Amino acid sequence: MVCCDSFSPSKVAPIILLVVFLGSTAHHIYLNIRYKSWRITATLPWGGFLFVTGFILREISAYKPNHLPIFIANTCLLLLAPPVFAVTNYIVLGRILYYVPYLSPIHPGRVISTFLGLDAVIGAITGNGGARIASPDASPSDISTGKALLRASIILQLFSFFLFVALEGFFHRRCIAQGLVAPKPTPEANAQSKKLRRILNLMYISSAIISCRHIFRVVEVFQGYEGYLATHEWPLYIFDGLFMFANMLMLNIWHPMRYLPNDNKIYLSKDGVTQRWGPGWVDKRHFILTILDPFDVAGLFMKKDKDRFWDHEDEHPIVGQEMVGAEKGAGVAV
Repeated sequence: MVCCDSFSPSKVAPIILLVVFLGSTAHHIYLNIRYKSWRITATLPWGGFLFVTGFILREISAYKPNHLPIFIANTCLLLLAPPVFAVTNYIVLGRILYYVPYLSPIHPGRVISTFLGLDAVIGAITGNGGARIASPDASPSDISTGKALLRASIILQLFSFFLFVALEGFFHRRCIAQGLVAPKPTPEANAQSKKLRRILNLMYISSAIISCRHIFRVVEVFQGYEGYLATHEWPLYIFDGLFMFANMLMLNIWHPMRYLPNDNKIYLSKDGVTQRWGPGWVDKRHFILTILDPFDVAGLFMKKDKDRFWDHEDEHPIVGQEMVGAEKGAGVAV
């Protein structure tokens, strides 16, 4: 494993990056408090915290270049942080699908469970591979196997993220076909259409940024510890530093909860204008079945009736008029 003996580690870059990540993280904490969105976007300050801690250790490592535990710790933290931002995208896309349930190709709750499940498998492979390489008693065969596992895990991580982008793109096409997101929306639907376009575009950009970082790691692992990327420090500060900070900063400026309701029971009517309180989309299948068949392929073949509550939207109160409806329904006993 290359520590810092193949290059002269920078003592300035880690300080700059930990300061900017600290500022962005603090602002994300404020935004979570402001929008009361801890259940949805708590992963943003958490990912920022991992980066801040990682770059603090990176700075210490610059002064102690031969201290292997510190080097391994900062490397692991910088490896763990970007997937945390990917989790944010999973949660936000799930919330988008809850908001427009009739166009969702998958139960919104399955977005999180499916992709987190894939990430858990990838994490297990990564941990196994890293343990084999880092073991002081590792044989050449163990090291070779560990490298192969790390390569496999990074490729799987990239595949998982491309699958996520494909899911978002499929949903986006349905929105365009329905007229909810169109180049020239009607004046009445303009506000909601803009919100949907903005949040979907944010997810595309964020996915592209994180995918670029994943590609960097794939190339680095395949080059090996003696390759150019592993023996030069600047690529790490570009892809793990500037790219990931750009992702955080973008979501500082255009926070996802500016465009989505806080409650997943609120959905957009098919008219593309009215927001209503629904019962929420509950997947009544067994939990294990939702994991094994997240897209409910079996349901398509068996033609089971689904809870299409959005087909009865007139029964659901309009957001902001709940109390009005309650007052009209209240009577005085005679």
